[in-house]
Amino acid sequence: MSKTWGIMMLSVLSAPSFAETELAHNFCGTSMQTRAWQPLPGLELNMIDIKSDDIELLGTQSAEFTGNVDINTLTMNLSAQSALIDKQRGLLNATGPIVYRDKVSQINSSGLNADLNNSELSLLGADYKLTDQLGHGGAEKLTVNESGLNLMNASFTTCPGETPVWAIEADEIDLSSEDGWGETHNTVLRVFDTPVLYIPYFTFPLDDRRKSGLLTPNFSSSGRYGLETITPYYWNIAPNYDATITPRYMSKRGLQMIGEFRYLTEQNNGLIAVEYLDKDDEEPSVDSRYLFHWQQQSYFGENWRGNIDITNVSDDNYLTDLNSSYATRTDTQLYRTGSLTHLGDTWRTDIKLQSFEVLGDHRESYAALPQISFSQTNPYDFYGVDLTLDGELSYFTNNNAVIDEASRLHIEPKASLGYQEYAWSFLSEVSLLHTTYNQHGDLTGTDFEEKVTRTLPKVRLYSQLNFERETAFFFKEGIQTLEPQIQYLYTPNKDQSNIGLYDTTKLQDDFFGLFRDRRFSSIDRIATANQFTLGATTRLFSSDNEEVFNFSAGQIFYLSDDAKPTSQGIQSDTNYNALFAAQTMLHWHRRWYLSGGIQYDTDGKEIIQSNITLDYKGDDKQLVQLNHRYANDVSGNTIEQVGLFTSIPLTHDWQFVGSYHRDLESGRSIEVFSGLQYESCCWAFQITGRRQIETDLNQAIGQEQATFDTSIGFNIVLKGLGSKSRYDAQKLLQQGIFGYRRPYFLNN
Repeated sequence: MSKTWGIMMLSVLSAPSFAETELAHNFCGTSMQTRAWQPLPGLELNMIDIKSDDIELLGTQSAEFTGNVDINTLTMNLSAQSALIDKQRGLLNATGPIVYRDKVSQINSSGLNADLNNSELSLLGADYKLTDQLGHGGAEKLTVNESGLNLMNASFTTCPGETPVWAIEADEIDLSSEDGWGETHNTVLRVFDTPVLYIPYFTFPLDDRRKSGLLTPNFSSSGRYGLETITPYYWNIAPNYDATITPRYMSKRGLQMIGEFRYLTEQNNGLIAVEYLDKDDEEPSVDSRYLFHWQQQSYFGENWRGNIDITNVSDDNYLTDLNSSYATRTDTQLYRTGSLTHLGDTWRTDIKLQSFEVLGDHRESYAALPQISFSQTNPYDFYGVDLTLDGELSYFTNNNAVIDEASRLHIEPKASLGYQEYAWSFLSEVSLLHTTYNQHGDLTGTDFEEKVTRTLPKVRLYSQLNFERETAFFFKEGIQTLEPQIQYLYTPNKDQSNIGLYDTTKLQDDFFGLFRDRRFSSIDRIATANQFTLGATTRLFSSDNEEVFNFSAGQIFYLSDDAKPTSQGIQSDTNYNALFAAQTMLHWHRRWYLSGGIQYDTDGKEIIQSNITLDYKGDDKQLVQLNHRYANDVSGNTIEQVGLFTSIPLTHDWQFVGSYHRDLESGRSIEVFSGLQYESCCWAFQITGRRQIETDLNQAIGQEQATFDTSIGFNIVLKGLGSKSRYDAQKLLQQGIFGYRRPYFLNN
């Protein structure tokens, strides 16, 4: 018959109780279930509940328990064959086999000694298992205290089984649940029970908390860099400050140092990064090469916002030669922007300093130092008519341009009257665009004038109808909509050749662009307009209200010859008089997605741009994407390319990814990539190969002799010793010149 002895005594560990849960982990195809420990119901603080087959009292302060001993406190449970408790001295001795359980571990042992007054116990010949994270092993002696576990002559691994893929053996291992990190001394790393590495001391994470230390290294080999090793070191400076210092060794180029500092305060959050290569062995004529990047967002009270985004490089080919995480190698200009914004009840004011670093053989851009703009966010209601006022004051500089300095003042009052109903909407707008320029430089022999004043009215009328009906097309109980649109836009003709181009370029021509009230990104050119735009969109929705198909098409019709774009050229951009644009999406099955778009010149009977993408996303990481893109004029070159992305699971643990892109105009591949990944419960590795065309910004885009770079990369992670992040093979497809983009309607 079981006997129970309840006494008041100090608890072994100070920790809150928690409800019983069932933890199930699937490790490498093996299901491992560990029932998380819970305190015995009804226990009070400092009480110990003991059950056993027999009890022998040894005076008034001690007792010996034998046979199926079960000891419970608010912080632990102990099962043993016998136990001796000295209440006066606060000692507990138990003999095995012993099973000890608390909120973080389950331990099997042959013997236990505990000092209950100091909340510490020791177990001999212990096999332990962590219950709230991956990890298990053995130890000659295991000590449990308030901060965690201390193991002597011990082992640790996150792999299941008697012979784990990897394990560490050390003279001492500290597993601190309080700090969330493990610490080892005199450690040997074993892979398949073979010693491969000796480490005197290192730390590793037990949960997601941050700590200073080495991160997972990366190794690769390429024709451009030679043997490349990247070994980042993470420095956890404070809860709101951290830094990463990354030596990057390239056998062909030298040692590059990369530093990143992140910060978070009540008003600011940002990142500062510096990359530095003292001497590039592949470019002996180039001095030291560097990149500087600063990005910050600031919040000053409820109404003020600040933003900084600055990237600077030492030379034009820095990104194409060395690559960087802070800019892409296809960038031809780098932004340098600082802005301060005030958000008021009626007005929004932006103060901006902006310049661009143009890379390669391109015309230098103007810097705006400063540009002050304001807009009325709360219109003034004048008998149902909304009155607003927008404007800006800008100062531009460019020492390499004919006009080296210019100031611009722009004022744009607008009156608008709109109606919005469920089935239709109508908007009428009348604007007055007034701009004054002061331009300085050597203007002799040019069309530019020192002082220019330009005033133009603009009228816009826009209306849309919304039709809806039930349909059985594709599926039962579906809904089809039809949304026709019409717009009239008028701006009189004005010769603007006496005005320089400071921050203005032609906007993208697509279906949505047909209904814009401007053709250029800024106000240095205001396009003549006397035109109608007609367009319509039809959509199909399933019975679950999911959009499975849409098609949009529209065209601009010009009512006068002087409004046609061919008479309003900007720089060397090609213009088209009769622009037809269409786009479509078809998502007929949850795994299939088709999208495409086209811009067509109906006068010249030629395609301006087109794109089409077909996606399939199956279960278990299956992915295939086919795409085609065409543009008839990109800096004077025709671009026609086809691409393929694929991700195929070979087995439960093995994954293949690949991509291929080919230039149909030149008849050559642009980028070829393939990768093989293995990922199991406790370790993972990736091996990748890539061959891609090298970009040289000092040469023309259409160069006949292309140079290719071939590289091989290798990365390995022992889970539980390095990064906590999960490998995702599809992230590999986002790297390179062409990156995979997931369709909007496909879920991960």
